[in-house]
Amino acid sequence: MVLLKGPSASAFSGGYLNVNKPAEWTSTDVVRKLKGMTKVKKIGHGGTLDPIATGVLPICLGNATRFAEMILLGTKEYRITLKLGASTNTYDSEGDVTGTADYSAVTRAEAETALDPFRGKFEQRPPMFSAVKHNGKRLYELARQGIEVERKTRQVEVKRLELTRWEPPEAELDVECSHGFYARSLAHEFGESLGCGAHLSGLVRTRAGRFDIEDSHTLEEIQEHVDAGTWKDLAEPIDFTLQHLPSVKLDPITAEAVQHGQSLSVAQFGPPSGAKPGQQVRAYDTESQLIAILIYEPERFGWRPNKVLVAR
Repeated sequence: MVLLKGPSASAFSGGYLNVNKPAEWTSTDVVRKLKGMTKVKKIGHGGTLDPIATGVLPICLGNATRFAEMILLGTKEYRITLKLGASTNTYDSEGDVTGTADYSAVTRAEAETALDPFRGKFEQRPPMFSAVKHNGKRLYELARQGIEVERKTRQVEVKRLELTRWEPPEAELDVECSHGFYARSLAHEFGESLGCGAHLSGLVRTRAGRFDIEDSHTLEEIQEHVDAGTWKDLAEPIDFTLQHLPSVKLDPITAEAVQHGQSLSVAQFGPPSGAKPGQQVRAYDTESQLIAILIYEPERFGWRPNKVLVAR
């Protein structure tokens, strides 16, 4: 087996577009728009953004849709703008005001102290206006009917949280967090801890895993490349989100077997150094094209094709 450093695709069978989502667009709106622009049949997004939010929205194209969950690996970063003095039922500026209070006496030092409980690992309760399901229904569906139910908390982790701007009634936070974190819940609970209430008034996702806002493209930019016939040049390759996995190159006979879903015995394809049961590797053919993800199952057949890409 030969370790590779990072092959690049010579033909487009799929990839990722790092889209800078505009405000007031849903993630589904963006997918629908790109499907019409690029004429690619299989398109999905990795990680929903609320309509109020802008910023990084990774879009999976073609075979990359099979690896959408890999986008959720790692952390995300957000720039959160919140407004003090008013709480809303949606925890953001699009909801109905549920309470107001004077914020003028709150100091920056008090705000810094109030942020301490939101650092590290802690339990966070999803807002009622969220896509979390309760007895088969989305919470936002119940919320629109005026129904509020008890929501289970979930553990989230905030690795970095900074108060970057303090200009009451507005404040700005930069946060690096785990998957499942709700910026709207942070804004609401932060306001409650200050005693004046607060809601989210702006949200920019600046990073999602390996996708950074500095490398993102607006829909207008993508349209320009579509018109020029160069939009595929903007796409990251399918293995862009798989770089945390070791890589191997297969000879033609072994590659063909894998593409037909055949497992490889340990005898014919020994484990890389230090491999443990469950270890996954990227498998490439001799032309450095990604053909599958193999998973190490020594108690069964050895290496089982976990995800096999359609042969080009």
